[in-house]
Amino acid sequence: MPGEGTRSRVRHADRDGRGESPYGDGDREGADRTRRGSDAGDGGDGSGGTGDRATAADGPGRRRSGARGPGSRTGTAGRNSRRAPKSGRRRVLRWASSVLALLILAAAGAGYLYYEHLNGNIKKEDLTLGDKRMADHKANAAGQTPLNILLIGSDARDSEANQKLGGAKETFGAPPLADVQMLLHLSADRSNLSVVTMPRDTMLKMPKCTAPNGEVFPASTVDMQTNQSLGRGGPGCTVAAWYELTGIRIDHFMMIDFAGVVSMADAIGGVPVCVDANIYSRGADGRGGSGLRLEKGTTYVKGEQALQWLRTRYGFEDGSDLARAKAQHQYMNSMVRQLREGTKLTDPAKLMNLAEAATKALTVDKGLDTVKKLYDLAEEFKKVPTKRITMSTMPNVYGTGVNRGRVYPKAGDAEQLFRMVREDVPLDGKASKRKPEEPKDPSAPVGEISVAVRNGTATDALAPAPGRAGGVADLLKEAGFVRTTVDPGNVAGVARTAILFPSADLEGDAQAVAKALGIPLSQVKKSTDVSGISLAVGADWREDGPYPVSRRKEKTPESAGALNGEEKGCMKVNPAYTW
Repeated sequence: MPGEGTRSRVRHADRDGRGESPYGDGDREGADRTRRGSDAGDGGDGSGGTGDRATAADGPGRRRSGARGPGSRTGTAGRNSRRAPKSGRRRVLRWASSVLALLILAAAGAGYLYYEHLNGNIKKEDLTLGDKRMADHKANAAGQTPLNILLIGSDARDSEANQKLGGAKETFGAPPLADVQMLLHLSADRSNLSVVTMPRDTMLKMPKCTAPNGEVFPASTVDMQTNQSLGRGGPGCTVAAWYELTGIRIDHFMMIDFAGVVSMADAIGGVPVCVDANIYSRGADGRGGSGLRLEKGTTYVKGEQALQWLRTRYGFEDGSDLARAKAQHQYMNSMVRQLREGTKLTDPAKLMNLAEAATKALTVDKGLDTVKKLYDLAEEFKKVPTKRITMSTMPNVYGTGVNRGRVYPKAGDAEQLFRMVREDVPLDGKASKRKPEEPKDPSAPVGEISVAVRNGTATDALAPAPGRAGGVADLLKEAGFVRTTVDPGNVAGVARTAILFPSADLEGDAQAVAKALGIPLSQVKKSTDVSGISLAVGADWREDGPYPVSRRKEKTPESAGALNGEEKGCMKVNPAYTW
């Protein structure tokens, strides 16, 4: 089974990870590299244009997670509509500018121009192939729920175009790898967007997956690389693997290949990227690497050159996948800013070409199987301002022994990042300025409101703080909520104190409880898990006294390498790859 027998010094040679594989720099073929890529080449044989086996964009990871470039474009789109003339053409441009915030969504760019034809191009597959039911979202005080979209970059060599772009001829016809995996989390109130990249060689135990043709892939008993999930029935197994590791509900997935990335990059007309020195991503023997060659300063890259940027690993900083992920994040942020300026895609014919090529390259779950659904989703992403986009990489550490060079979630930090996404906490550390709407049904008199309080102060390292449910219940009774009781049965830990209500007629009552205790209304949520108003005292309120509002803001772990959507900069070039 792939991923099991790698020797301690081999980095990517085995087929389980197919080397640096797609969207990466080309270790797909196998040259094992040390953490900093001291070997001369990048891995790929350099054949087929870009050389390394990388797939269009890289994943997060440190040194080898698959690249991520394809369609992940971080979320929001620009508003070209303000610059376009008042005509049918203006609608085309406005549509494109919004969708192109997510490059993958741009695939459907001019969809309505020939709607049915494009709908026929889109390939559809099941959302999840796992046997574990994903937990439902919990709505915020306004009844809104977040959206989680998993972007997958496939390294499939299933067409002449993809084979030419991907190189690594010995892998033609092999099962594809999910070498780019990025989760886009759109907050419930649509005020912010968080992107989490997972290294393609993250080690985990795979869940059981049942392919559409009935083939069953049993749960693995040993750690495997997450990018192998795609070969276990399709993208639905990658979704199942993400849920198994993170506990984050996935609402949709979008998968794209090399050719689609190149077509869309061409249609955009160029994205500005910057390097602090001349760069040539090639080994000393002229092989390996992505083939990227740029002069110092800013260059507008498009087409294959954009693909090379997204795949480059050897040449940036220490030659690790962490550096490659950073370059991909910079590209996506730059693309969003470019689109917001309203200076691209002024030719409807180019939009049609983009839509044609991209929809042919796009595979989505059955909940996103039409251009109209993609458009509606793009409109949601459009609501997020660029300054509220945060890109991050799953905090990770290197394995040892036979798994040396592969990565594992970093204890504490990785779970903190996953939990922030699960609980809809902005990764930029900013509280939403969009106030929850006032409930349509006003609250009842406080003396008539029933509240069940439970102690959820337990953490991974600490037992529940004694007496906390009773202490908070006393505070409520002092405030007039005489029908408050203590629920002793459920002591499952929660990070943040929350007030849950089951139906709209109790929303006003739940908010009244929050206001009485000084708990932010953003922590009042609708949930089908409760039958009445339930207050879970979280790990943020382990001590007696009023609710510690000052502690409720969380900071993204530094190991996640968070990058804001408005940050600009130049990638540092490794001196071994300059000219």
